[in-house]
Amino acid sequence: MVCPEFSHPQSSSPMAKPRNRSFWCLPDAFLVFGVAFLALLLVASFWSFFTPTPNFEPTVTDPPSKLNMNPVDCSESGFGVNLKSDPKNPTFYDDPEMSYSLEKPVKDWDKKRAEWLKQHPSFAAGARERIVLVTGSQPKPCKNPIGDHLLLRFFKNKVDYCRIHGYDIFYNNLLLHPKMGSYWAKLPVVKAAMLAHPEAEWIWWVDSDALFTDMEFKLPLERYKNHNLVVHGWPKLIYEKKSWTSLNAGVFLIRNCQWSMDLINTWSSMGPMSKDYEKWGQIQRSTFKDKLFPESDDQSAMVYLLYTEKEKYYDHIYLEGEFYFEGYWVEIVGGYENTTERYLEIERGAPKLRRRHAEKVSEQYAAFREEFLKEAGNGKGSWRRPLITHFTGCQPCSGDHNQMYAGESCWNGMVKALNFADNQVLRKYGFVHSDLHDSSTVTEIPFDYPADEGPW
Repeated sequence: MVCPEFSHPQSSSPMAKPRNRSFWCLPDAFLVFGVAFLALLLVASFWSFFTPTPNFEPTVTDPPSKLNMNPVDCSESGFGVNLKSDPKNPTFYDDPEMSYSLEKPVKDWDKKRAEWLKQHPSFAAGARERIVLVTGSQPKPCKNPIGDHLLLRFFKNKVDYCRIHGYDIFYNNLLLHPKMGSYWAKLPVVKAAMLAHPEAEWIWWVDSDALFTDMEFKLPLERYKNHNLVVHGWPKLIYEKKSWTSLNAGVFLIRNCQWSMDLINTWSSMGPMSKDYEKWGQIQRSTFKDKLFPESDDQSAMVYLLYTEKEKYYDHIYLEGEFYFEGYWVEIVGGYENTTERYLEIERGAPKLRRRHAEKVSEQYAAFREEFLKEAGNGKGSWRRPLITHFTGCQPCSGDHNQMYAGESCWNGMVKALNFADNQVLRKYGFVHSDLHDSSTVTEIPFDYPADEGPW
């Protein structure tokens, strides 16, 4: 009931009795307010019952102009991309003609990928620098008794590197094509990764026997802006020496584009899936006199394409030789102790590098360190940390290592490299391996060690 006193103007008649009228209206007003208050309590109780999650939004105490008043989209991840939105509009995923298999080439991939990014705008920002690292191993347990343990540590190393730099990682331990085994197994995986990750500009393949030994270093993507494939290689060895080891195909960075799709089709046509597989082995061996085994392999195939079709491929492939995009382990592992000492020497004179910091901001400290590494050099003979140490020929899983060096040198070298890399990660957590040959023990680092002393 609404009180007439609040719904109509007051009468000016002397016969009016406002005091008495107020008295008879007040009980009704209290009744109205009481019913409304109880209703609010009931609504609040039911709301609390059906939505028990507490509200953790901060209390607004500043003027709206100083605060971000946009509603929080809980579907977004911490990287600013929406992981819970996939519009109903059709994309290449809805095309029954599309295939992940090597047998069926992908056409118009640039257009299809661009359309997917258009429908998923949160992924478009930063897409040019987005990398997915891909690696893998064999489907069955290792014959080498310590092989599975070594592969686990190699994988952990890659996970550490990706976590530090914000990269996604995919580990495959299956043959995605029954005929494409051994070193050829990477190609069907890389193609599948390109289709599975249209949000990524680059797919970075890293062999299972390769590990990151500079956990701070980040690829200079700007250098590769006009190229679609990056491998460690040397033009002189390709075009003058005609050597099958003029590049290393165990680590490569490939752009997620139609050019790369076409390259994978051509590249894989020299592999075991081809009816001309044996013929390609003969062609490679006759072209590269230092190739001793008869089978066609992925590395010789890539060198062959560069050598025979230079005009088609050379301008699109960056042969990275300015740093250890991947480095031969034999010429690297003996220098880890010297590298460690040189880096500690830098830190003794640079307080900002000794400062403790969160792992998430490691890239900032990598940028700080660069100004002190100008004289370190790159590649063989350098005391700079190599980006990747590659244990080519060691075969950690099978144990069938190259006979030019003893198996123990392989396994000991791997342990040393893994601990060298692990120390760069463990420092963020307050510990290090005091001995690079001993994986089982760690030493705690004083939270604020003096400038004239190293942490180990």
